[in-house]
Amino acid sequence: MIDARVKFRHLQAFVEVARQKSVMKAAGLLHVSQPAVTKTIRELEEVLGVKVFERDGRGIRITRYGEAFLRHAGAALTAIRQGLDSVSQERAGEGPPVRVGALPTVSTRIMPRAMVHFLNEETGSRIKIVTGENAVLLSQLRIGDLDLVVGRLAAPEQMTGFSFEHLYSEQVVFVVRKGHPLLSAKSSVFETLGTYPVLMPTRASIIRPFVERFLIANGVASLPNQIETVSDSFGRAFVRASDAIWIISTGVVADDIEDGMLAALPIDTSETKGPVGLTVRANAIPSMPLAILMQTIREAAAEVSGKPVEAAGRR
Repeated sequence: MIDARVKFRHLQAFVEVARQKSVMKAAGLLHVSQPAVTKTIRELEEVLGVKVFERDGRGIRITRYGEAFLRHAGAALTAIRQGLDSVSQERAGEGPPVRVGALPTVSTRIMPRAMVHFLNEETGSRIKIVTGENAVLLSQLRIGDLDLVVGRLAAPEQMTGFSFEHLYSEQVVFVVRKGHPLLSAKSSVFETLGTYPVLMPTRASIIRPFVERFLIANGVASLPNQIETVSDSFGRAFVRASDAIWIISTGVVADDIEDGMLAALPIDTSETKGPVGLTVRANAIPSMPLAILMQTIREAAAEVSGKPVEAAGRR
């Protein structure tokens, strides 16, 4: 039986604090005072009989009890939001909104193609597409701010409560501008890699561990001129204007390589290959527009990878 002491404001405050990892930031977004948020969280903890947050240095972190509650609290808020949306959509004659998180690896090639097909379906739904680091997007998916995340398969510990559908696999590539000295170098790229600026995926990105292991396996223990970024626009502009080397997923720069704007260094990076696909909440039932969008993404992925749509399967 549902405890009547748990109110909507408890769920809202809890989920926002969990997302922001800060009572102060959550209070600002909720337009209430910081003490009010603190009091609401304490009330929730009294009802649950456990701590949902604990101090972590100057900040806070969610406890294992909080993690368990978050999966259901996020789903509850999502259901309420969808209910409210459905009423307003019914009145306006619109379809339900679709909110997608797309990692850089699919933002350039897959999502534009998928959206062309999706818009032809005329669902009447409003589409929101956001990009960012994988951990951030999965956090938003977990609490219901996103309906779908498209990109690489996350680590097992991050996939609790999620379902992943494998579409294709891709690897990272080392790209440089046209005419870069390393394109004509006779020595190993790894011998002189440290003398150039290197754009690396951030530590929160999915491909970072693959890249680090690959570099160590090839004798590169450190990179003194390293820049961490998930911005494909910065990476593209910086590499074209300098001698920098960009280590990035193939999908992000495939069109640039095909157009001759960038060139891939002759390095076998097959060890960095990993699955790319669709991640959704395991207990979520997709709306019709979301189901249509997922199918257009499958079709776009098939166009790019050459893998038949029928081969894609949920796991």
